[in-house]
Amino acid sequence: MDIMQLEQIVEATKGIEAIYHLAAVSDVNIAFKNPLECVDANIRGTANVLEAARINKFSRVIFASTVWVYQASPEAMPTEATSFALDHGVHLYTYSKIAGEMLCHSYQQLYGVPFTVLRYGIPYGPFMRQALLIPIFVKKALSGEPLLINGDGSQFRKFVYVEDLAHGNVAALDPQAANQTYNLEGKEKVSVLELANAIGQILGGVKVQFEPARPGDLRGVEVDFQKALTELGWQPIVSFEEGLRRTIAWLLTLSQKHPTPLRPASR
Repeated sequence: MDIMQLEQIVEATKGIEAIYHLAAVSDVNIAFKNPLECVDANIRGTANVLEAARINKFSRVIFASTVWVYQASPEAMPTEATSFALDHGVHLYTYSKIAGEMLCHSYQQLYGVPFTVLRYGIPYGPFMRQALLIPIFVKKALSGEPLLINGDGSQFRKFVYVEDLAHGNVAALDPQAANQTYNLEGKEKVSVLELANAIGQILGGVKVQFEPARPGDLRGVEVDFQKALTELGWQPIVSFEEGLRRTIAWLLTLSQKHPTPLRPASR
């Protein structure tokens, strides 16, 4: 964002009390291929939001981070209070989110801008981005194509359903959450291979094809939502199985409106 865009942000946010900063280059493949775009959007973009907050005196900036920042932790079971090691981050996307969090702390300490950092697990559910893994797998399954898995498929995620995530974002407006960091993480560890098999159980037989591992791929981290539960009363409610069924039902509805991208799989 250039200076003119900053002026537009400042003008557009006059009179508001809080802002949710969710925008980012979050696709690790795009970040890998376009590092400067990732840095500009995720770091400078965050600085612009915080600068608008400073000028317009927001009561809170809610910053969407990610549990993948724990890739930069040497600890096996990190928490929100865990420090990071510079040689553990691996991916540019991870570092860009750590930098965004650091900017939130700096603006609070220097200018008194209140913030709340929410480290999301992997969001999923209706209206999720089509470039994410679940829609990609479902589309391939419906068209009879093999599901491509990079590496051995043991890399895992803790998916958090969109409704649960929305409730966590609302809870973050609690006064107690000011200048705090929370994990909004799912309960269940789901490997990429387990996800492929779960989609196969719902839709019928699918093929799985293994490909070489991607550089800097995020293997998975063990974190929990205990702080959010204790301080904000938040926890995920929707099970992964139920959330996946709801997501696939939405994708099937989408396929009926746009039959070309999504076709029934041949049995």
